[in-house]
Amino acid sequence: MFQTTRRRLALWYTTVTAILLLLFASGFYLYVRNTLIERIDDTLNHVVEVIQRSLVIEPVNFHSEGGSLRVNIEASFRDNAATGEDDHIDLEWFNPAGELLWSTLAEPLPIPLQLNPNGETVQIPRGDDNLADTLTLRQVTHRIETGRQVLGYLRVSHPWFEVTKPTRKLLVDLVAWTALIIGAVGAIGWFLSGLAMQPVYASYQRLKQFTADASHELRSPIAVIQTNVQVALADPDPDPKEQQQHLRVIERLTRRLGKLVDDLLFLARQDSGMVQPQFTPVALDDLLCDVVEEQKTLAEEKGVELSLELIFPATKPRGNVAIEPDSDQESLSNHGIEAAAINPETSTWATLSADRDQLARLFTNLIGNGVQYTPSGGKVQVNLERTGKPSHPTLQVTILDTGIGIPSEALPQLFERFYRVDPARAQASSKGSGLGLAIAQAIAQNHHGSIYIESTLHQGTRVTVSLPVHEVS
Repeated sequence: MFQTTRRRLALWYTTVTAILLLLFASGFYLYVRNTLIERIDDTLNHVVEVIQRSLVIEPVNFHSEGGSLRVNIEASFRDNAATGEDDHIDLEWFNPAGELLWSTLAEPLPIPLQLNPNGETVQIPRGDDNLADTLTLRQVTHRIETGRQVLGYLRVSHPWFEVTKPTRKLLVDLVAWTALIIGAVGAIGWFLSGLAMQPVYASYQRLKQFTADASHELRSPIAVIQTNVQVALADPDPDPKEQQQHLRVIERLTRRLGKLVDDLLFLARQDSGMVQPQFTPVALDDLLCDVVEEQKTLAEEKGVELSLELIFPATKPRGNVAIEPDSDQESLSNHGIEAAAINPETSTWATLSADRDQLARLFTNLIGNGVQYTPSGGKVQVNLERTGKPSHPTLQVTILDTGIGIPSEALPQLFERFYRVDPARAQASSKGSGLGLAIAQAIAQNHHGSIYIESTLHQGTRVTVSLPVHEVS
């Protein structure tokens, strides 16, 4: 399919270019040919003007005044010897009755006299077979008159090869160069079509893999739901407790399916450009406090220590403030946060223009991953600090865990959809779909930020999210 499309693209490139080249070559050829013809016609007309000025005109009867005039041929045309040059100009003088009186041609031309001052191309057959040899001339014929009296007709002829010789060479050159350029364009078109098809092929492969992965993720819970429903319906004397157990499994799986569908819908809208963040002023420190507090229950169930640390700008002599997940407004005041709320210079140090819902989803995924992949007794530390130049500040969130870590060869694929590290993390992530990091990256890109992950196997992972601080309106 892709090779056929590539051939079609290359053929279209070559065809369009060939048509344009043929149009250009034809136009250029006609322009040069017409220019040569106009130059020859100008030359012939100039010869007529020169000869007309040099004609010796005298009265027919010298003893009468106001009589008829005639052209003295002997005085006007003194030399009619044939020349051996190929590009010579031949002259013919006719009397007013159209009879040939003088010519530079060895033999009179077998064509009738026809007035044509604008120039015409005539073909004169040679020999018995008219098609065997043909003499082609360019001619102009002028009526020479003085006052109202016609003195005669002057026909000037020029060999046509002055046009055919350069135009024939030009035609050969144009055909050769056009064929060469079309061949080169065909090769270049094949190469460019290959480049154009690469992202299409890559997108097709991603779509194919995405469809396969999504089908697998959807098929497994649907199969389990169907099995539980069939078991529940097949029991003629159902036990209420067993029925509740089946319903709990179905509820859990439908919740999982709902989350998967939401993730797929978000990514589909992201790819199509339908996700438009609603930017409002967001206090990132407050948002992180909410997210950490939401993840507290899961962390306590696993025996994982979860904490948040706000690292204030170095210009403020406040130092670092560690915040526990269960910190309320009173506990925050005990840690000195009330100064930030009171001092207008420090109250907006972690405020940026962003979509709060998307950022909440971003950090929920990242912090949730840290808690999920950290064994009991481990720690998950979330740090927030303001970095960068004063003119281009950045809020940097670092999530450090002491979990199972990620192999170095798996790091480049972490943000691919449905990707999960095997085998250790696959067992731990059986509840996930492999879309969390892809969604996190998409949200960070929506905010012109970035995500960077460093990890050491069996030691822990460090996730760094950088978000530029735009002017808050």
